[in-house]
Amino acid sequence: MTIKIAILTGGGDCPGLNGAIKWVTKTALDPLLVKKRSVKFEVIGVMEGWKGLVDINPDDPKSRAHYLKHLDEEVVRAWDRSGGTNLGTSRTNPFNPKNDRSKKLLKNIEKLGIDVIVAIGGEDTLGVAYNLYKQGIKTIGIPKTIDNDLVGTDYSIGFDSAVNVIMEEIDRLRTTAGSHNRIFVVETMGRHAGWLALHGGECSGAYIILIPEHPFDIDRVCELLRERKGREIQYSIIVVSEGAKPKGMQEVYKDDKIDDFGHRSLGGIANYVADEIAKRTGFETRYVILSHLQRGGVPSARDRLMARWFGISAVDMILNEDFGRVVSLSHGKITSIPLKEIIDKLKLIDVDKYYDTERYNGKRTIL
Repeated sequence: MTIKIAILTGGGDCPGLNGAIKWVTKTALDPLLVKKRSVKFEVIGVMEGWKGLVDINPDDPKSRAHYLKHLDEEVVRAWDRSGGTNLGTSRTNPFNPKNDRSKKLLKNIEKLGIDVIVAIGGEDTLGVAYNLYKQGIKTIGIPKTIDNDLVGTDYSIGFDSAVNVIMEEIDRLRTTAGSHNRIFVVETMGRHAGWLALHGGECSGAYIILIPEHPFDIDRVCELLRERKGREIQYSIIVVSEGAKPKGMQEVYKDDKIDDFGHRSLGGIANYVADEIAKRTGFETRYVILSHLQRGGVPSARDRLMARWFGISAVDMILNEDFGRVVSLSHGKITSIPLKEIIDKLKLIDVDKYYDTERYNGKRTIL
């Protein structure tokens, strides 16, 4: 008996995706493990996420060659060392009510003889996997989002690498900020959850951290900066999540475009904060939007390790027929939860536990 696994990555790219693909492939095809199993595996990679499975023409060899990639241990041998995703990605939603292509997706899965789909992604990508599972398709999820906002798992692939980028970029900013006695406002990703801003700010010693979970008072921000200016410190770093908003205002959007999952692009809050600080205090202020830099580069040690653990666990779940579930890390242990438990929910920062609403920074109490 041979089980055909199709792996795909969806949503934004990040370091660690290639590692997860590698370890699903290596674990499924490991010669020593194959001898101990009653089943064999075939592994294919689907190019461009759900878009690949929707747009492929299974009857056309050229189309199959374009959208499908044969995976074996030799092909994926060094994949975990590189960032991004070698399979490509997209934000395609086959179940979008305005352009429902789910019937074509289901037909293509059947024609391609796919037995199990391993989807690596965030809430949107895994939401499609859940919808497929409800249609009778065997699916397994691996959590990926640099925002680290998926419920049911303490960790999602890509988060640690992104935090390291934030820390490294702020370390660089300090030299120019200190040289010119400037305030720098650094914008991170984080639509609804401020984990990137909070952890990145804490790691880099930012003076102020603004997160989506707690609307901020710009007057209080300026007050904190005035208090600091009177001391020996001549510059300040402020970290603001893209989804953070001033009291009484909405999020700042980059444009009016809406993606396949109904999301508008956030961006520009750092510009607003910097302008308001300069206007209200007279302090020289600059802003930097890290944007896609946070997704780039090679995976950190933690992301390489988590990608390995999650990839191996996904194959274990297939063997145990734990379909319709997503791998998770809970209290230091690898486990899994039903896909339905992560849909339309987000893991937000517990402000009372982790955030100091007076200092606009991480709390200085732990216990």
